[in-house]
Amino acid sequence: MSNSAINRRACEAARLSVAPMMDWTDRHCRYLHRQLSGQALLYTEMVTAPALVRGGAMHLLDHHPAEHPVALQLGGSDPKELALAAKLGADAGYDEINLNVGCPSDRVQSGCFGAVLMQQPALVAECVAEMQAVVDVDVTVKCRIGVDDQNPQDVLPEFLSRIVAAGCIRVSIHARKAWLQGLSPKENRDIPPLDYELVHLMKEYFPNLHISVNGGITSLDQAEAFLDGGLDGVMIGRSAYHQPADILAQADRRIFNEGTDTTAEAAVLAMLPYIEDHLTAGGKLNQITRHMMGLFAGRPGARQWRRMLSEEAHRPGAGPELVLAALDQVKTLAQVQEAV
Repeated sequence: MSNSAINRRACEAARLSVAPMMDWTDRHCRYLHRQLSGQALLYTEMVTAPALVRGGAMHLLDHHPAEHPVALQLGGSDPKELALAAKLGADAGYDEINLNVGCPSDRVQSGCFGAVLMQQPALVAECVAEMQAVVDVDVTVKCRIGVDDQNPQDVLPEFLSRIVAAGCIRVSIHARKAWLQGLSPKENRDIPPLDYELVHLMKEYFPNLHISVNGGITSLDQAEAFLDGGLDGVMIGRSAYHQPADILAQADRRIFNEGTDTTAEAAVLAMLPYIEDHLTAGGKLNQITRHMMGLFAGRPGARQWRRMLSEEAHRPGAGPELVLAALDQVKTLAQVQEAV
């Protein structure tokens, strides 16, 4: 596939994406999500540029061919180092390289990257320019609307104008401020108020910039409303992880007007060969099933599904037969529920 075709595919896929989430969106999680949606754009966990460039941790770039379209999110603040890391990611086959300008954790702040970079738009623009200069895939940015005492109405337009001038054509905006002092990363996902109107306003200011909205979105109904309202994409985080079938099983039809709906049951069956391969390579079942806990969220048998996987998947010798047994529990309880 040509680079222009790759960029076009990633741009189209960005109508709906699953947000990069530390400790969650690893390669096993992404493979599961791909069984539910063939179209949505998937993101890695944040990988720091120093880990790749100085640490040589190339295993962090591992991904399955089935994951495409898939984007690599990088964290860092040194333009030259980020460029080297971006080149490694593009050479590894990622369809997009994304720069994290939104994470509020203490670890990220101490490394001078993540949300703290909202205070240094010129540096972010330099990072984007250096990265884009060495790769042919799109370099994108995920940001907040501002941090701490910044006025988002003032700082966000300037921030976006800087990165657009540097060559960024797609951005995902988490529609909350980040409070770098006084709030934990968890609190930063809930407490600062959402300002979706500001994100819509940025689309008016920058009509040629592909803008995805992120933050507080929990359903496909909301996603469709944002798209109908003029935004180019919607990025969903925690709901896509905790209720993946609710978000992704109908996404291809409803968001992309392609394909047909799938089911959680079908996704489980599709995961079995992947699980077999992982176990054969020396992996453990719970490395995969920990991401499958929410597949039946809100349905009869969901509690039994979670319990069987959480209590037994870590045991030596646990394999696909456990997953099938848990699935049978779900089916049995669903039949009982229908008979009542």
